[in-house]
Amino acid sequence: MWVAIVIVVIVVLILIWAIATYNSLIDFRNRVRDAWSQIDVQLKRRFDLIPNLVETVKGYAKHESETLEEVIQARNHYMTANLPEDQLKADGELTNAINKLFALAENYPDLKANQNFQELQRELQQTEDKIAIARQFYNDIVMQYNNKIEMVPSNIIAGLFKFKQEKFFEANEKEKENVKVQF
Repeated sequence: MWVAIVIVVIVVLILIWAIATYNSLIDFRNRVRDAWSQIDVQLKRRFDLIPNLVETVKGYAKHESETLEEVIQARNHYMTANLPEDQLKADGELTNAINKLFALAENYPDLKANQNFQELQRELQQTEDKIAIARQFYNDIVMQYNNKIEMVPSNIIAGLFKFKQEKFFEANEKEKENVKVQF
């Protein structure tokens, strides 16, 4: 009789542990998705600022159309990306293009002094800072989630229910390079 009670108690404890582990994995997976959506929100804000910035620069740097086109093309590339991996790649391209645009502005004193340009540049810089913070938060949550999937004993439940690892946000090679602007 006591043996049966002990076995039932052990089975119930294992079941409670399995349910709690499964729920924590779901919680982490949802946090990862939420963290990605926070990055997406900031990226959309940046994309809304870009056309205004490009139009402001156009008036001063008409012959620098290649850089302006690169910014617009990178923005459009992100807008058509569906997978997070594609969005991350397009985001890197856009970051590089924006850095070129700001470097280009250094050559136009009237543009640098323009109130609209200064305000747009300030807003864009604040948005870039928010994106960096959101990326860092995303990577922190992904690390916790991936650890939970890989570590014993929660990896048992993760394997049973086919939880998959998430990818970290990593800067691509273009983003790691210095911006080169030639006049």
